[in-house]
Amino acid sequence: MADLPEPMAQALAAYERHLVSERDLTPHTVRAYLSDVWSALEHAAALGHEDLTALDVRTLRSWLAKQQTTGRARTTLARRSTAVRVFTAWAARTGLIATDPGARLASPKAHRTLPGALDRDEARRLLEEAAERCADGSPVGLRDAAVLELLYATGMRVGELVGADVDDVDRERRLVRVLGKGRKERVVPFGRPAEQALDRWLASGRPRLVADGSGPALFLGARGGRLDQRAVRTLVHRRLEDVPGAPDLGPHGLRHTAATHLLEGGADLRTVQELLGHASLATTQIYTHVSGDRLRAAYRMAHPRA
Repeated sequence: MADLPEPMAQALAAYERHLVSERDLTPHTVRAYLSDVWSALEHAAALGHEDLTALDVRTLRSWLAKQQTTGRARTTLARRSTAVRVFTAWAARTGLIATDPGARLASPKAHRTLPGALDRDEARRLLEEAAERCADGSPVGLRDAAVLELLYATGMRVGELVGADVDDVDRERRLVRVLGKGRKERVVPFGRPAEQALDRWLASGRPRLVADGSGPALFLGARGGRLDQRAVRTLVHRRLEDVPGAPDLGPHGLRHTAATHLLEGGADLRTVQELLGHASLATTQIYTHVSGDRLRAAYRMAHPRA
């Protein structure tokens, strides 16, 4: 990233300290916020502004307009405008600027795309194929089967999965403690197939991959370190190649699949929201589109003129 004028750079550094020490955000989230804010400040500097006091809503709108002309997606624009509004609100609170220009900055409405998901037969085939591949007892095969079972059973994010430790799993009660976005903790149940896959991995797979640097990580890579997110994404894509007709989904696709099957099985939105760790019920509602067949079936059964 190009250098900002010194007053802007100092403000951005102070904002970084605020995000880390006061809001206790994850390093990934901090980087995302800073990148979006830096983009707006860099645009303001290119227009001749030297510090935050010259930042106004007109400058912020021209920044968004410039990104739109370069083909940025609506979701990206919405995220960036939110990040800048949070920044300008902080700057106004701390006295760096007299008024908050971000308060007048509207966010482009993001188009909601329908999440891809496997049907029940495709999910079953995926997990059966994974189980067959670990029949030889190889530690990597046992790990992969446990990873896929747990992703589908819990709907957890891939970052949550690779961040889990052995002690986070309560095998007796079939529960896993998950540290989600914003460091929010939740407890998610899993079923017997996932329990059996985890038992095989922990008893026969993990001990053969443990190395000096393994620590308490639940899932390990081939060299004994904590399993990497990229390795999980590669695993899911490759195993889905074994399922005829299945869409090419990543780990997030298994999260969509878990949510979809929970709703189709009769779970209510609030329960699914809690299981997935969504801050807003509106996020969970995007999955309701896939339950049209269930809705029609309920209508036929319940309505006297169906």
